[in-house]
Amino acid sequence: MSPGIQKVEVLDEGHFVCVKWEDGSDSSYPCVWLRDNCQCPLCFLPSAGARRLLFEDLDVNIVVKQVALTDKRKISITWPDEHASEYEAEWLKKRCFSEEARAVMRADLFLPECQYWGSDLQLPKIPFEEVMHNDESTYKWLCTLKKVGIVLLTGAATRQGELIRLGHRIGFLRLTFYGPTWQVQDKADANNVAYTTGRLCFHTDYPVLQHPPGVQFLHCIKQTAAGGESEVVDGFHISNKLKKQNPEAYQILSSTAVDYVDVGVDYCDFAVHCKQRIIDTDSRGQVIRINYNNATRDTVFDIPVEKVRPFYAALKEFNDLLNSAEHKFTYKLKPGDIVTFDNWRVLHGRQSYPSCSEVTRHLEGAYADWDVVMSRLRLLRKSILNKD
Repeated sequence: MSPGIQKVEVLDEGHFVCVKWEDGSDSSYPCVWLRDNCQCPLCFLPSAGARRLLFEDLDVNIVVKQVALTDKRKISITWPDEHASEYEAEWLKKRCFSEEARAVMRADLFLPECQYWGSDLQLPKIPFEEVMHNDESTYKWLCTLKKVGIVLLTGAATRQGELIRLGHRIGFLRLTFYGPTWQVQDKADANNVAYTTGRLCFHTDYPVLQHPPGVQFLHCIKQTAAGGESEVVDGFHISNKLKKQNPEAYQILSSTAVDYVDVGVDYCDFAVHCKQRIIDTDSRGQVIRINYNNATRDTVFDIPVEKVRPFYAALKEFNDLLNSAEHKFTYKLKPGDIVTFDNWRVLHGRQSYPSCSEVTRHLEGAYADWDVVMSRLRLLRKSILNKD
């Protein structure tokens, strides 16, 4: 329960409303924001949780005509055109513009906490059927996936289709040019390097897409006796290491647009081209996505010729960090294991295995978008917390 309102007053010639709380703090709210977020039925549609007020009807220079405090739990505002708005104390407190309040809201909505790791990773494990049937286990899985970047689900049936079930558990899977799910096994005339027995170096999947899939699932149905070990590395941890070790290399990889290409036929025919920065950052300079797949990096490179060699030198340093023994974690999937990981953060690879006339190793793969995963996480958290 948020504190009650002790006093409300108008500041800056009516452009701000200042709320003084009973806990001694205060919050200032711009009047244009208050008018924009009026919760009355004319301005807001509760059934959709959406704003009805048209932006062209909003006066960005609006000021308060009158403000009143109702029983310490609500303020009422009358605007110059006599429109009336009411705001609950709890609603206002949650939306305070202070840095502290905004940080709390960010943490609540987006779970930004990140646990970095290297070869010392303690791979989190949860039984697959628990995730399928128990909300608390599903919530634990998704929270851990967001924080650590990787979770192993154990004990799934060794047949195709389990990832479809898992997709339904969170909402739905991401369809790509390789289908709703795809089969990782040695194939003649392979249309992807993953469909061979060769070693796969560290990569993220699908940087050739404008919006690469956020989460990847790999279900081990059959495993080869020799070779085929999986490797993962924390790309966010590596990026932070590179920034400290060689700021110039970091700057190059976080600013250079790299060309990617994928052309072929699978679920349908495709010719995909995209430009991505290998290290993607947000407005605060925080790393939010790694876009690196050496196999699909295009021969076309749309940068000035004098910048080519410095780029290669920077990428070589990044790649060396990825492959350092202290950073990579190696494990071998067993039939029934489903590894789930953050495709924007965790780079994965595979050791080679012997070629054979029959299929000795078979993984089924699928993708989901972070929007879908985070939606399910928030819904589960709300239902679980409301039970207490």
